[in-house]
Parts: sequence; structure tokens; C-alpha cells
Amino acid sequence: MRQRTQVGIVGAGPAGLFLSCLLARAGIDSIVLESRSRAYVESRIRAGVLEQGTCDLLTEAGVGVRLRREGLLHEGIQIRFGGGGHRIDFRALTGKAITVYGQHEVVKDLIAAHLAEGRPLHFEVSDAAIEGFEGDCPLIRCRRGGEVYEIACDFIAGCDGFHGICRPSIPAGRLTIYERSYPFAWMGILAEAPPAAAELIYAHHERGFALLSMRSPTLARLYVQCGPEDDVADWPDARVWEELQRRAATGGSFRVPEGPVLQKGVTPMRSFVAEPMRCGRLFLAGDAAHIVPPTGAKGMNLAIADVHRLARALAAYYRSGAMALLDGYSDGCLGRVWKAQRFSWWMTTMLHRHPDDSPFDRRRQLAELDYLTGSEAAMRALAENYVGLPLE
Repeated sequence: MRQRTQVGIVGAGPAGLFLSCLLARAGIDSIVLESRSRAYVESRIRAGVLEQGTCDLLTEAGVGVRLRREGLLHEGIQIRFGGGGHRIDFRALTGKAITVYGQHEVVKDLIAAHLAEGRPLHFEVSDAAIEGFEGDCPLIRCRRGGEVYEIACDFIAGCDGFHGICRPSIPAGRLTIYERSYPFAWMGILAEAPPAAAELIYAHHERGFALLSMRSPTLARLYVQCGPEDDVADWPDARVWEELQRRAATGGSFRVPEGPVLQKGVTPMRSFVAEPMRCGRLFLAGDAAHIVPPTGAKGMNLAIADVHRLARALAAYYRSGAMALLDGYSDGCLGRVWKAQRFSWWMTTMLHRHPDDSPFDRRRQLAELDYLTGSEAAMRALAENYVGLPLE
């Protein structure tokens, strides 16, 4: 069966769904294809910190009602080291804040809006392939419900993540890949327990890093630094709780509230950028083009910023045939991507224990943390990046 649309979108994560939403509001047709089931993408626990600019974009697009009602507004974070805690006040330093609201909740909101408006969205698509994007007739081939489909498009948006089909479909030699793997990972749990504090706590400890976050007033999202080869089986619940208590401890009576562990998994730490983010009429967005270590909370925010720029460029093309914004898409995105990469790398290297560090390196790391939490200029630099750099 053959279909026709203006923009074919591969991937129903935040990037693909939000792009379709923005295009619909500009009067541009799209079809979204996703290899996973709806239940899977709506329950997949990922990022949970939204920059203020991301919240504003979702609200302006009409999909921020539940976000504004249920999201947890945070005006700062706490950094712990040496047995003490130090708060960085985002509101005082930048006039902005962040919102804790799970990526899967954003996906639920976008899917609900998508279906309510009757826009084409297909889950459990198999054997997807793209072709013709270096010319004027891009095509997506796939199988849905046992039937083969061909979707002719003007453009293809590759929003299908790091392991998707779109980036590998670009001919060899067209992309330059920049990447770094870190010598540690995160053991993360989702626990049925109240948050440890009103705001996120980042802890540097001689036993390794820990992060105390949340997804709601009754669900805690907690992480401890572990080895990159560690398996979930290496971390029974009791060991995770013990390390969280040790690493987040202060000189007082602070305790991390414990509860039943609902989910558990190991997250590798990686930095990755593919340049350019375009090949002909194929445009990459989000994790298909770049990955950041989660320490800086930038992954989903970068994806939303990418498709915001792409939607504006496509709207300009369909209004007047102008290609200038499409031609500038990759460079425009990458300027912000690399700043986020720098920030995420800095947060990661500052807060984690590195297995090869010398005693000098460890003392230098503590000095950096001491300087950060004692300098208004240094705290402002962190705050500006954490709440989100300008979209343009």
C-alpha cells in the first residue's frame, strides 16, 4: 500500500511526537512510525528534568496542561561533598527554574493530543527502511499488521534514537562521529518512596557519585555510580540502599527514605555527536544525532530544542519555498548541542570518582567543588546551563 505525506517521522519518542505536534499547528501533514508498542513507549522511564524553555515550548504548543498541574517546580539543586550540603539557587541566580516531570509523562501527553486530533501515528511497525532522501523523493518502507507500506514524503525526520535506522542509513563517509565513553555507569532505581528532599541532591563521595531525584511526591528516582560492566544482579536492593545512605550522608541525621523497588537498571555514560545532522532531505534530531551523559539533565531538552528549530525551518519552506532555515538546521542545533556536551562532561567529571585518578586528581576535584559552591560567579554559570541556554 502506498501513502503520501509531507513529513515522514521515524520514532515516537519526545522528539518525533513533538515535531508532529508543531507541524500540525503550522498546517503541515506528517505520519509518525514507531517500532515499539504504545504501552512500551508510555512506560519507558527516562529523563525527568525539563528546562524552563522546554516547559514553555510544550505549553505554547497546547500540550503542557498536565505538566503545569503535576510537574514539580524546582528553584535549585543541592551539591554534597565532604559531609556537607550546598544549595545552588537557580531563581536567585538566573530568574528561572526547572520542572521535574518524567519523559514518559511528556510522551503520554503528546500521544493523547496526537490521537485526539486524529493525526497518523502507527506503533509496532517492523522492517522499516528509508531511501531516496539524497534526492527529491524520500521514501519510507515498512510493514504494519502484516502489510507492506510505502510512504512517499517531502522530508524524513529521523527521531528514532541512538539505535534507530535513520542515522545508519546515511552513506559511509558523510558523517563525522565524536564520542567518549566514561569508565563508570549508573545503577538506577525507581522506588515507591517519598523524595529524599524537596530538590535534587548531587553527591560526590569517596565511594562514588549518587543522585537523589524523584518522579512524583510518592516515587523516588535514585542513582549510584557503579562499574560500566556491572549487571543488575550485582546490585541487590539492600546494596543499593546501603550505598545511597553512605554517599548522601551529611554530618546530621539525614536518611534517604526507603521503599519497594519498582524498576532497576544500569545506565552507561556516553557522549556522542554525529555531524552534520542532515543528509539531503533526511534530518536527524534528538538521540539519533547526539547523546549526553545524564548528569547534566540535557537529553530530552536537546531533543525538544532540535525539533523546535526543525519545525520552524519546515514551516518557512512550506510557506515560501525558502531553504535557508533548513540549510542552517544542523549548524544551528550543533552550536547548542556542543555547549550541552561541555556542560554534561563538566558535571560528570566533577562529581564522579574516576578509577584512574591519583591523590592529586582527587584533591583537585574537591577544590573544584569547593570553589563552585563558594563563588557566586561559578554557581551562576552552573545555574545558567542547568535551567537551559537560549534556544537561539
